[in-house]
Amino acid sequence: MVAITSDVDSLHRSVAAAMDQRGDWPQRSAWIRGAVDELPRHRFAPERLWRWDGHAYVPVDQGSDPAGWASEVYAGPDAATVTQVTDGLPTSSLSCQAVVVDMLDSLLLHPGHRVLELGTGNGWNAALLNWRAGPAHVVSVEADPVLAATARRALSAAGATVDVQVGDGNQGWAPAAPYDRVLATYAVERIPWAWVEQTKPGGRIVTPWGRLGHVALTVAGDTRSATGWVQGLAQFMPDRRTLSAEPDFTQIRARSEPHSERPFLSDPAPLHDDVHLRFALRVAAPYLRMSLARDADGLNAWIHDTDRSWAVLSAIGDGRTVATQGGPRSLADELEAAWDTWLEMGSPSLYDFGMTVTDSGATQYMWVNDADSGPRWPIT
Repeated sequence: MVAITSDVDSLHRSVAAAMDQRGDWPQRSAWIRGAVDELPRHRFAPERLWRWDGHAYVPVDQGSDPAGWASEVYAGPDAATVTQVTDGLPTSSLSCQAVVVDMLDSLLLHPGHRVLELGTGNGWNAALLNWRAGPAHVVSVEADPVLAATARRALSAAGATVDVQVGDGNQGWAPAAPYDRVLATYAVERIPWAWVEQTKPGGRIVTPWGRLGHVALTVAGDTRSATGWVQGLAQFMPDRRTLSAEPDFTQIRARSEPHSERPFLSDPAPLHDDVHLRFALRVAAPYLRMSLARDADGLNAWIHDTDRSWAVLSAIGDGRTVATQGGPRSLADELEAAWDTWLEMGSPSLYDFGMTVTDSGATQYMWVNDADSGPRWPIT
């Protein structure tokens, strides 16, 4: 056991050092480094983890493969650790350390703040919140009773006083409201209005949105709206109610025949390389699902809308790409139109985008550059 602990501690330090080299530890929230040092993620990892082997998730047990287990916990600053698999799909994880740190920085948390966390998972994030806010200042809501019980044990062992409740995170936790800060650890498409209602005027809500970025919203003084900027990338798991598998490209392709084929005049490489373009496309065309792969001829893309429409961008060499489309919509055309609009706006970065929620949550939209006068896109 001593050797296992030593290996894990060494890997913990190596990930922290990698974040040092990249400048990932935020200066304005220097407390986070101390909290992560005192409460390393391996203290909240269950004995069984899961690794993707290229075909399925396979178990990695601490008892039989301690080195493999440790490498799953500390695969790197940008690697999440899958802690639960249900029906072949990951349903809980220890989020990658760099994103956890980034979101905690976005929260602007101070000692004495009352905090609501949605999605306890294994309890690591709740422990970090407790470290900063203080004992009995954090309420955490978890939908899975088994995970909630596991988190309670881990938090107790770490000396963290967190009130872990079993419930629907989208409903918040009204009995302990209002809160100064609200932090979600799962991605939502629309901001639940309960989160706004349960936050104090001027309070802050940080949540992953759309499985691609995270936003920090400030609740207005009259509590009738919340608005704020995109803070960074955060590829968190979605709300459990949206975990059911969407149809894949092969299934959508089988529903309709191709109706057109033409040259795709844009170099598709930025679809893979430019996170700011990908975020802008997510805002403008949220129905698009895209898989990418390179071969000797270039980048290829398989696109669908989860319904009946699809498109394939096929690299054919010499920098040429062909777009084939099928179904009621012409998805390659719609992709190009959204891309052109982004270019015409001056290629804004993801940090130039923001979100507003108002009308008791009925009206939600993304905007760019200015919440009042900038271009906006409804969140449906």
